[in-house]
Amino acid sequence: MARLKRVSLALRAADGLASVIPDGPFRGAAGATVPVAGNTRGYIGGMSKVMVSLPEDLLAQLDTEAKRRSTSRSALLAAAARRELARRDSEQVAAAIARSERRFDNAGAFEAADLVRHNRDSYR
Repeated sequence: MARLKRVSLALRAADGLASVIPDGPFRGAAGATVPVAGNTRGYIGGMSKVMVSLPEDLLAQLDTEAKRRSTSRSALLAAAARRELARRDSEQVAAAIARSERRFDNAGAFEAADLVRHNRDSYR
């Protein structure tokens, strides 16, 4: 992986510009001024920046998929997190299955093949 040069980013919220000034021997030198989009005092309302650790192979898969979908890594991770959080809890699923099974407690014994044959015969 290429080493990245460390830079200081001085934001001027009033005009939406940022002055990039390299650290090291050029510290204090005039830097390039580049436009900064969005809220220069922090992230866009409701957004937070987080640091997560992922295996290299998973990160590569995420980046490939984000590129395929023409979206950002952050957007893909946000969608995946929303989907995961919307899934039913395994305990809730187990409770729903148990409720369904209890409905048949008093059904008595039967042969499924007999029920299917009876149903088919009723259409003749």
